[in-house]
Amino acid sequence: MRMKRIFGIFIATSTLASLAACSVSTTPGGSDGGGKKSTGTLSIGFSQATQQSPFYVQLRTGAEQAAKKAGAELNFADAGDDVTKQNNDIQDLITRGVDVLLINPVDPKGVKAGLAAAKAAGIPVVTVDRPVPSGAAAHVGRDNKEMGRLVGAEVAKSLGASGGKIIEIKGDAGGAVARDRSAGFHEAVAANKKIKIVAGPYCDYIRSKAVTAMQDLLQTNTDVKAVYAHNDDMALGALQVLKENNRTDVKVAGVDGLMEAVKSIAADGPYLATALNDPISLGSTAVSTALDVQAGKKVAASVDAGTGLIDRADAGTYTGSTTFALAGKE
Repeated sequence: MRMKRIFGIFIATSTLASLAACSVSTTPGGSDGGGKKSTGTLSIGFSQATQQSPFYVQLRTGAEQAAKKAGAELNFADAGDDVTKQNNDIQDLITRGVDVLLINPVDPKGVKAGLAAAKAAGIPVVTVDRPVPSGAAAHVGRDNKEMGRLVGAEVAKSLGASGGKIIEIKGDAGGAVARDRSAGFHEAVAANKKIKIVAGPYCDYIRSKAVTAMQDLLQTNTDVKAVYAHNDDMALGALQVLKENNRTDVKVAGVDGLMEAVKSIAADGPYLATALNDPISLGSTAVSTALDVQAGKKVAASVDAGTGLIDRADAGTYTGSTTFALAGKE
């Protein structure tokens, strides 16, 4: 397999805090409701942006599995893509007495209040998947620009010298992940002046939103040659629309290594490529990093979990029963 690795204050009112508490779940132990842990077990608070994408569901699973293996308690809160709720969730996790915080921010700048609250409480923060400008002891993620570049190079190669129109379906507005996946892709195809990229809307990494967007985009761009989406879930939504319109001539590519996409690539269909972004291993690395930070160990400011291209040449080696292609497979 051709693997390329890149290693490159908020104080809530009692009403807001009580509302936030309703969204927090604890695995495997719990708290006594008074801000103190019921046992001497080390407690990790995990505030996640959303659970509306398979990637984030699996990211939570990876974190839960790693916490259980380490004998730690994981307190989880789903912000539901609402930055105000996320700040309230973080405050609630602090009130519950967690030892360290994992934050997957809805908005890297909007979560500033939560970071300030954690600092005031003396609780270290590790961000995962989406970095923040400042306030975190470490960030665990992958090189999203490289992911876009790897996939872009494969799309450009497939289109050849004649190039053509590419529709780009974006992730979240203002997010570093979406920005970097776009920038890497654009850089990879820039050499071919016959390639034109049409910017689609932000679909928040959600398939159903991409389906709606693609229905409109296809009507106004009938000469499209390829679709690039910032994650596989959106790319599969676009592929669904293309199939419904008998457009099997349009190539599709995404990011994350969602197994449904990997199997489509292996079947030699219109799906060309994706980039490895195993959320289980990412969640596990995030938890181990958070535990190291809490223990006072020296940790790199940016921990890169690595990535790689999955294309038709090696997709078969990644196919399996997991939700996403697993990192480390050859």
